Amino acid sequence: MSRALIEGIILGITLAFMIGPAFISLVQTSIYKGPASGIQFAAGIALSDFVLIALSYLGTLKILGSLQHQMPVGIIGGAILIAFGIYTFKRKTKISESSKINVALKPINIFKHLFKGFFMNIFNPFLLIFWIGVVSIVTTKYGFETAKTYLFFAGTITGVFLTDTVKCIIAHKIRNSLNFKMLIWVNRIVGIILVAFGLLLIVRVVLMFM
Repeated sequence: MSRALIEGIILGITLAFMIGPAFISLVQTSIYKGPASGIQFAAGIALSDFVLIALSYLGTLKILGSLQHQMPVGIIGGAILIAFGIYTFKRKTKISESSKINVALKPINIFKHLFKGFFMNIFNPFLLIFWIGVVSIVTTKYGFETAKTYLFFAGTITGVFLTDTVKCIIAHKIRNSLNFKMLIWVNRIVGIILVAFGLLLIVRVVLMFM
């Protein structure tokens, strides 16, 4: 398996545990509406990530047209990842709990939860900045329009969606004993991983131009 694909999957799994509005809504949808609705919500999140990556890619393509821009932009991208890691580590989570869990078998409107996941994720202004940082680093390392770059982002989106799907199933199964305070610890772990990822990518970019 390609190293770029593996790196993308690892990043995708990490991102899937970034606790924000989309994460909380995904868990709540799975608990109160069932795993099928949660998976549809997850598909909306993955679709929005694809759109944001495409927009970031097109914007970064213009910026990185010159080789002299690649190192500073790569460092800035790594710094963005580190900033997100610190923000995630310190972020406090609030969850509203419903008094009734509705998991009855009803006709499911696939577009309802798909659109909800898509728009809740894509309207997060920080995510576009985040993806610009990731795209800047990955394209600096692997180049534009290369198989490795495509594999990296394919792995990232796949990692996000599969991890979200697993979260949906687990959240539904343990809905009666789920302690939402544990999400705070998940935030901290993910924050540390993102900081490490950012530092590692900065080092790699610097070494490429030494």
